[in-house]
Amino acid sequence: MTELSQSTVMPTTEVQVKGRWRQLSLLGGTMLVDSTEASLVSSLFPLIRQSLGVSLGALGVLTASGKIVGAFTGPFWVWAAQRWSRKSVLVVATGLWGVWGVAAGFSQNFAQLLVLYTVLAAGYAAAHPIITELIGDLFGGSTRGRAVGVVYGAVSLVSAVIGPLKGQLAGVDEGWRWGLWGIGAFNIVLGIALWIWFRDPGRGAAERQLADLDRATRDAHSKLTWHKALSLLKIRSLVLLLVSRLLSGHLLVGTFGVVFLVDVYGFSTQKAAIVLLPFGIGYFLGTLLGGVLADWATRRSPRHGLVAVLQAAQIVFALVAFFGTQFDYGSIGLFGLFFALMGATQGVNPSVNRPMVMAITPPELRGAAFALYVSIFEAIAWAAFSLGAGFLGDALGLRTVFLWALVILMLINGAFLTLLYLPYADDVARVQRELQARRDQALGRST
Repeated sequence: MTELSQSTVMPTTEVQVKGRWRQLSLLGGTMLVDSTEASLVSSLFPLIRQSLGVSLGALGVLTASGKIVGAFTGPFWVWAAQRWSRKSVLVVATGLWGVWGVAAGFSQNFAQLLVLYTVLAAGYAAAHPIITELIGDLFGGSTRGRAVGVVYGAVSLVSAVIGPLKGQLAGVDEGWRWGLWGIGAFNIVLGIALWIWFRDPGRGAAERQLADLDRATRDAHSKLTWHKALSLLKIRSLVLLLVSRLLSGHLLVGTFGVVFLVDVYGFSTQKAAIVLLPFGIGYFLGTLLGGVLADWATRRSPRHGLVAVLQAAQIVFALVAFFGTQFDYGSIGLFGLFFALMGATQGVNPSVNRPMVMAITPPELRGAAFALYVSIFEAIAWAAFSLGAGFLGDALGLRTVFLWALVILMLINGAFLTLLYLPYADDVARVQRELQARRDQALGRST
């Protein structure tokens, strides 16, 4: 008797994919190292600025170049993962690719750093769409919020601990180089660990309608075509989420937060970097809270719960950012408190918006959806904000830039998300009907 014919009744409880938390820890480690290396340049930019003799605008160029190249390579890695395997792409693009980080540490001028950092970012663009897609295959709908929260929270918490340590590299001659060398080498080691221990559960493994079907049957719909990819733009909720990503001014906090405190309020790099710890702890707690809120909101109000949580997070962030960036408190401790609150309200987002994207797209299109959401639209937003903050910061000052991006734009974003209340529930129901139809078709063929 085949696996397909053993069960004709759809599971009614949460699907428990074997070893899912162990696999999640490996994926979380990959995201941690990638995000740490990406944030190293921004947190130590005052040292790079001094070492290589560049202006504040160079930070915007560095950040934007990494995001822009990711907009092209992110979808490519998703395609490659479908053509070969998600595991092999992660091993190469987000693990062994760390060799480019080591090389960037040897840069002798800004042009070399820009080229090598851009190549490094080209590989790291694979992490978010593929890893988030894998989380959707490891965890069912009622636990995805917590799973995403655990990954993003753990990454943020460890990054928060590492953040002040990175700041202490300011006391080491050419300390930013040692940071790139160390993290690049560790990334290579993590890539080897993924190759040895990671096991891909297969697409649709956590869906109630598909979990008891054999992998070949589940993969029958997994081939990604241009027609399927373009069909994503017909999903109204996804389009609204993509536009909302372009309005996400809070992305600037992680890139320009340390430089903001140095340039606007006169803190040293070492002291300003201290706020990375409370920010990371706040983000960690926010992701956990967001995961709990996401799963609770889904049960409490399947039609509107997630949308309400996501909308509230944007508005509360704007209020906290106003008081946390527009007044000089003269104390790094008070700024640390506000950065913790900004981190918490920002941390709610991935635990809510990632499960929303998973819920409105079928398994085979989630990688492409996250390539659109993270690799392209978030990259465009991050590049635009980083370039704008870099050059406008030189002209107008970072305090004014933060007022418009972190406060005013985030209030606009919160208001815009009101449009999600109408289509979201319908898009979720459409996916559930499609998965049930696939199950009925597969079981019909087997009998």
